[in-house]
Amino acid sequence: MSQLVAPHGGKGLVCALLHGSELIAEQEKAAGLKKVQVSARAKGDLIMMGIGGFSPLDGFMTKADWKGVCENFQMADGTFWPVPITLDISQEDADSIAIGEEIALEADGVIMATMKVSEKYEMTEADKKWECEKVFMGEGEESVDGNFWKIAPEDHPGVIMVMNQKDVNIAGPVKVLSQGSYPDEYPGVYLTPAETRAMFEERGWSKVAALQLRNPMHRSHEFLAKIAIEVCDGCLIHSLIGNLKPGDIPAETRVKAIEILIDNYFVKDNVINGGYPLDMRYAGPREGLLHATFRQNYGITDMLIGRDHAGVGDFYGLFEAQEIFDRIPKTGEAGKDLLCQPMKIDWTFYCHKCDGMASLRTCNHTKEDRVILSGTKLRKALSEGADIVDHFGRDEVLDHLKKYYAGLTEKVEVKMQGAASGESM
Repeated sequence: MSQLVAPHGGKGLVCALLHGSELIAEQEKAAGLKKVQVSARAKGDLIMMGIGGFSPLDGFMTKADWKGVCENFQMADGTFWPVPITLDISQEDADSIAIGEEIALEADGVIMATMKVSEKYEMTEADKKWECEKVFMGEGEESVDGNFWKIAPEDHPGVIMVMNQKDVNIAGPVKVLSQGSYPDEYPGVYLTPAETRAMFEERGWSKVAALQLRNPMHRSHEFLAKIAIEVCDGCLIHSLIGNLKPGDIPAETRVKAIEILIDNYFVKDNVINGGYPLDMRYAGPREGLLHATFRQNYGITDMLIGRDHAGVGDFYGLFEAQEIFDRIPKTGEAGKDLLCQPMKIDWTFYCHKCDGMASLRTCNHTKEDRVILSGTKLRKALSEGADIVDHFGRDEVLDHLKKYYAGLTEKVEVKMQGAASGESM
């Protein structure tokens, strides 16, 4: 009997990925189906459905699911889910597809999946704006006092993505045919939920934390992981290896930086370096909930949630991603409710007077005594060739990152928001 937390949804791992003769037969059938091109975001969603990362989802959401998720954090059947998982297509494609028809979903010239279309529903500009307000609008200064629609259409990558979606969503179950290039590009790092669960079982872990990363690990990330290791059986350092926004550091560079840090500063038996194939949605608090939801499928009980988790700009309050966990609905049914819990950590930093890493809960010194750490601040300094202050990151990691930036021929300006600069401390 497994001691690990059950997958979300009460149905075990729901994996849409085909193998063996089933895969070959479906690939042959897919070659003759109408082909619909899908986005990079949808490609990542399909892979997660394939490997069970999005259990209990077996396809893209219906209009009732979409509405319930946006409005109440619940799909039509009452199962908790925080962010819509939808598939948009053009009106022209929608007009040519019949309800009940099977189609092939293609990305980058590869047929990723087949789908039996159960529903088509229009997404007007008003629908898209409503989704954005529900999913992306937060409590930060760029969201309140009428600022959201002044700033978000140009500066919020999640809002831009949704507003640029095509005019029709289609729903229906999928059969996934490919995991893309991830298994070959990131061997031993790209891990499925079944693989992480097997690793945790082998190590005797039952209470397992996850650290979400989209930036290279600096001292604050390292501190968070080590706090988790002290109170849990182990920690999965789980970095996004899908697409990011311009100016973010690519996955292969970040993965190597994590390896360097683990090799030099961790007890390897207590930590695992893993990656998952989604694109960032930059949904702040809602994305924090999504991170906990799919981490439960990976066998995680405790999701590390720190300052400005999954945020962008100043759209969210500093600890809004922690507070939202206290407001989500609960049905009382384990299969429908979120079981992975937040591990809420205060603002962390290096303090010269404390002579070590600390947080606002443990350090009584002033802002001037502290080295404020953030991924954005690190990327900005590296991209501009500026000096990195002492105790910001480990020397071995910074040397690796400096080599990456030295090789860039084109650099994207990194915008510094208040949450990253330390102005709000």
